[in-house]
Amino acid sequence: RQNQSVITEFILVGFSNLGHLQTLLFFIFLLVYLTTLTANATIMTVIRLEKALHTPMYFFLFVLSCSETCYTLVIVPKMLTNLLSTVPTISFSGCAAQLYFFVGLACTNCFLIAVMGYDRYVAICNPLNYTLIISRATCMQLVLASSVCGFLISVVVNILVFSVPFCASNRINHFFCDISPVIKLGCTDTNLKEMVIFFLSILVLLVPFVLIFISYVFIVSTILKISSVEGQCKAFATCASHLTVVIVHYGCASFIYLRPTSLYSSDKDGLVAVTYTVITPLLNPLVYTLRNKEVKMALRKVLSRILKFVSCLKVKYPVDLPPTLKE
Repeated sequence: RQNQSVITEFILVGFSNLGHLQTLLFFIFLLVYLTTLTANATIMTVIRLEKALHTPMYFFLFVLSCSETCYTLVIVPKMLTNLLSTVPTISFSGCAAQLYFFVGLACTNCFLIAVMGYDRYVAICNPLNYTLIISRATCMQLVLASSVCGFLISVVVNILVFSVPFCASNRINHFFCDISPVIKLGCTDTNLKEMVIFFLSILVLLVPFVLIFISYVFIVSTILKISSVEGQCKAFATCASHLTVVIVHYGCASFIYLRPTSLYSSDKDGLVAVTYTVITPLLNPLVYTLRNKEVKMALRKVLSRILKFVSCLKVKYPVDLPPTLKE
């Protein structure tokens, strides 16, 4: 393989050195993946069915859960297939598509989490004008802007990565097509492209994080001015879930992407990558369910409705036993 045009597929060697442990990993990741899909589907269903959750905060959570579900669909199914494959491969076009949707959805999630921080800032620091500022139209515009910006950045990243001629090797030292492992396969100088990607990483990770940090400075300042301790605890509780997600999401992503490609370490970075591709999408619904009283109450209401509906069906359409069993 002497140039990019000859390469038709890549070999993903991220887990190939684990031997028989790959089968165990397959079942662990499959369990986590199914739990993630179930948890996010539950969150979306509860928000959709419970009118008490038809607020901007939960609208953003609904969109984030939907985006996280798509995000896992891009990475995990192929990863599970490769864990059971003798030679874990991915086509050139498949790799480009995976990187495009992975980066696009990851950027969208970063912007959505920042938008959720802005929502909490307005709700606590300017509650009287909250419905005016965070209107339905504004919510839709913020979500649309997050998605468009995320996927535009992904287009730029894809062009930068796949315009590199791959003549050295087709073995990607990772379990999916990520930016650093793929661009390292290039046989030309990629320093300028890496600088552009690093600048984009700052734009996607550092800028929203700084804005979230500033918003929480104002939020904490406002909460401390509340006279009652109960009011302070309630205000802090509404932010705790979001703050947990911010720390985990931006922390893992910053460790990987806010540094030069030359510092890439396949073992350590692979472990962190498992965290933000497999574990973090499960963390979001669990954090918002376990730490949020409104979601827990809504979940109980929805479950009680489902149980009542099932019991009504049994009364309306009783199951008749065969004559032989009745005797």
